[in-house]
Amino acid sequence: MKISVITPSFNQGAFLQRTAGSILNQQGEFDLQWIIIDGGSTDQTLDFLVSLNDARVHWISQPDRGQSHAINKGLAMATGDVVAWLNSDDLYAPGALAIVADAFNAHPQRQWLAGRCQMIDADDQAIRSWVTRYKDRSLARYTYRRLLRENFISQPAVFWRNSFGQQVGQLDESLHWTMDYDLWLRMGRVAAPLVIENSLACFRLHQASKSGQVDRQQFDEGYQVARRYLDQDRVSRWVHRFNVEKIVLAYRLMQFCRR
Repeated sequence: MKISVITPSFNQGAFLQRTAGSILNQQGEFDLQWIIIDGGSTDQTLDFLVSLNDARVHWISQPDRGQSHAINKGLAMATGDVVAWLNSDDLYAPGALAIVADAFNAHPQRQWLAGRCQMIDADDQAIRSWVTRYKDRSLARYTYRRLLRENFISQPAVFWRNSFGQQVGQLDESLHWTMDYDLWLRMGRVAAPLVIENSLACFRLHQASKSGQVDRQQFDEGYQVARRYLDQDRVSRWVHRFNVEKIVLAYRLMQFCRR
């Protein structure tokens, strides 16, 4: 089995080396292809990419239309049986890709899988363990209707068969924050994910990251994405709206307590 990992990158040189190590140090019964799509970085990113001397690595650096466009470009280049993307500030857990390869080999009928994911800060320290526990519990009880009501799937811990991704289509480049949620909902309409109890990745939250800004608009965008697939399920629509308000209130309380 071959696994292709796409990494969109733009001026993330401060983290990219750690991301690279978490990918290239993976070992197991699989072949690896790592594709870095850089948007024309002006920091130390290019120096690091040039220094890589590994046949498994392929990279390009040129202006693009943003994160989703970069990922779509990488997916079009991917030749793996299984694909995923890992942002240039996130990490894979040791042994994650071996677990993924074994899971897909053991379940040839399953088209995508989702595992657990830890949150870390800029110094690789675990943070917001309560969020991780909440997502872990929600993932363990996965149903498509639950997913319509709230996005509890952590993007770095999702993998899918390349052929399945081509079936459901590329990322929606019009979405700024929730292109991953839109993809999960399209995948979930076709097939339920294989839920993996292992922690597969670490999602880094820091001030310079897109998600680190905690903008209410990202949760409102997620609600609008869910509405695309809710059909006449008014109950789920209102539950999702309630969940948005709940999350926004929780973040506001956290910010207030820091003062």
